[in-house]
Amino acid sequence: MIVAERIEQKLQQLSPLFIEVINESHRHNVPSGSESHFKVVVVAAEFAGQRLLQRHRTVNAILADELAGPVHALALHTYSPDEWESNFGTVPISPKCKGGMLRDAATPPAATDVT
Repeated sequence: MIVAERIEQKLQQLSPLFIEVINESHRHNVPSGSESHFKVVVVAAEFAGQRLLQRHRTVNAILADELAGPVHALALHTYSPDEWESNFGTVPISPKCKGGMLRDAATPPAATDVT
């Protein structure tokens, strides 16, 4: 089973009204075909009345094995049903990767003289 499928299967214990697991590894400095960077959108009644930190702790606990292994980055978007409805299903776009190992090897841009 691929990592995205495992993530989705494990999060079924939240009885989600909506769930989406997106492999965003291709947007990062990893080998082709990697499964290390994910965006997860979960809408669950369990999240109603919970602060964002508690929601993320809940998801992180469920995915502890994946976070200790193949998953390097996990962008979580957790909503109660009311929040999801008021947002009309809008999900924030994940930020661009800073480059990982490429960032360290990159040469800074040359300074330009503006006079």
